[in-house]
Amino acid sequence: MHLPDPANPTVFLVGAGPGNPGLLTLRAAEVLARADLVLYDQLVPERLLDLVNPAAERVCVRDLPGNHPDRYPHIHQLLIEKGLAGKTVVRLKGGDPLIFGRGGEEAEALRSAGVVYEIVPGVTAALAAGAFLEIPLTHRNYASAVALVTGHELPSKPGNRLDWKALAAFPGTLCIYMGVARLPVIVAELLKHGKDPNTPAAIVERASTGDQRAVHTRLADLEAARRHAGLEAPGLILVGEPVAHHPAQSWWETRPLFGRRVLVTRPAHQAGGMVRTLEHLGAVVYQQPTVEIREPSDFGAFDQALNQIRDGEWDWLVFTSANGVHAVLRRLEALNRDLRDLGRVRLAAIGPKTAAALREYRLRADLVPDATYSSDGLVAALAPQVAGRRILLARANRGRELLRDELAKIATVEQVTVYDQVDVVTPNPAVLDQLRRGEIRYITLPSSRIAENLLRAFDDTIRGRVERGEVNLVAISPQTGDAVRQMGYRVAAEATSFTADGLIEAVVRLVRAEGSPA
Repeated sequence: MHLPDPANPTVFLVGAGPGNPGLLTLRAAEVLARADLVLYDQLVPERLLDLVNPAAERVCVRDLPGNHPDRYPHIHQLLIEKGLAGKTVVRLKGGDPLIFGRGGEEAEALRSAGVVYEIVPGVTAALAAGAFLEIPLTHRNYASAVALVTGHELPSKPGNRLDWKALAAFPGTLCIYMGVARLPVIVAELLKHGKDPNTPAAIVERASTGDQRAVHTRLADLEAARRHAGLEAPGLILVGEPVAHHPAQSWWETRPLFGRRVLVTRPAHQAGGMVRTLEHLGAVVYQQPTVEIREPSDFGAFDQALNQIRDGEWDWLVFTSANGVHAVLRRLEALNRDLRDLGRVRLAAIGPKTAAALREYRLRADLVPDATYSSDGLVAALAPQVAGRRILLARANRGRELLRDELAKIATVEQVTVYDQVDVVTPNPAVLDQLRRGEIRYITLPSSRIAENLLRAFDDTIRGRVERGEVNLVAISPQTGDAVRQMGYRVAAEATSFTADGLIEAVVRLVRAEGSPA
């Protein structure tokens, strides 16, 4: 008989944190990376799914049978069934699994069924609200206790109900979850039982994200302030003297892109670093890849070029993107070969990101342009060193021919396709709808091809918003900017450094020039 091994759990009840992907714990990321099944709440940030094992099954709880709360038996059944089958199952829950997250009920069901499990804590909403609003939930001068309170009790709850008299007298900070819909009742109960109507209070919506919004007022005016600000669930209510001791703007609210909605259009596998940087700057980030990167449809010419490099037939191997670097090194590995096949060929990279990709394989670029990271810059940097030499360009199946044409004037040049760029035929309709409504204000365009693919999907409504400056197109270079203008669109800004970081800097400069959001 197979007995469960306490040291090797099969089910993990994991806290996803309050919404900011950066607050996920290392342990949570570790178990997501090896999961066979991830069962996640609908409020879990979708970007956390990027950390999931690509082969894993992903199921949102809203897709299970039943309605709240009737679907919870289905959740328990799925966890038990997959856990007993030896699958690695991650139950990914917003905040912390054991703070208003039903983690206790799920753990009890697993325990009863003999399934070995582990609980991975997460940052709960109250702690995030305190940190991202700079409200000290405890303070030696004002509060020595914190109470985490539900604002939405189960009507059939068998145990003691909330004691509002005790909560009104509580000598600390009240953090009330899931209470926005019942705010008038909650305020009335606290006031009825003696809470001072002038007690400082706040509501924060979507704490820790670029969507964070908050109002600060006195307890008696909290519902009116919420209605005036238009705050809705999910939100957290904070009541107590420490709430008054916050700066006019928290450290998070002063981030340069706080609250700005930015569209990233890079290929999905390349977008992660740019998305993380934008989120760190406070932005709300959307993604719409318009190009996919795939292996070449035919490896014949590619493999022949690798053989020629091994045999010393080329003096320079030139990379115009990080994708090219990864394609070449992956192909060597697939052929059961290694870096020795590159021999003495010299390596050139179009910019620092491409050079960084080489370093991932313990290779150092012999040449990177000093400032202009484009085909023009690479030509200018290479020309003094390659006259009469043999140059191989490792590139995509399409793109500008400037590099080949200019270098061919002074050297022997060939180019080989090491990866294919394939257009994404159907853009995400939800993203287009958000652009039509003006909800996304900044679009980053990292190449002419990506720009052309995206702009072709725009209708008259989106075009009008671009013309009026309600949606801003930000290009990575003058060449990309020219491609946008040739299609009849206004370019709001161009990067001065032709990299992903330069593109982000261009967005920041544009935001600063515009001033505070409306």
